[in-house]
Amino acid sequence: MATPPVVMIQPQHGMAVPAVSRSMWQTGLMDCCTDCSVCCCGMFCFPCLACQVAGDMNECCMCGTSMAMRTLYRTRYNIPGSLCSDWCVTMWCLVCSVCQIKRDINRRRQLGIFW
Repeated sequence: MATPPVVMIQPQHGMAVPAVSRSMWQTGLMDCCTDCSVCCCGMFCFPCLACQVAGDMNECCMCGTSMAMRTLYRTRYNIPGSLCSDWCVTMWCLVCSVCQIKRDINRRRQLGIFW
């Protein structure tokens, strides 16, 4: 009979998360000028950009603009935030939100850390 593995370190309440496991957005919400092609696509053909984001994340094209998509992306890369902040951003800055996600995807691809 195999012995069960022994847990050496128990997580503690309020324990700091190591810096390597946390991530940040690659660009800010309003940093449209950092990638003008994404910004122009968002302004002039928003459904196209939303479908690109959804396709990049292997999700349904209709989900590209949703709070759920932003939350999924944020949690996948351990980006700080909350459901409330995701809701607010998608309610009041939808185009900026989708542009930010697309810029983040592009940067992570360049860095080889998009999955």
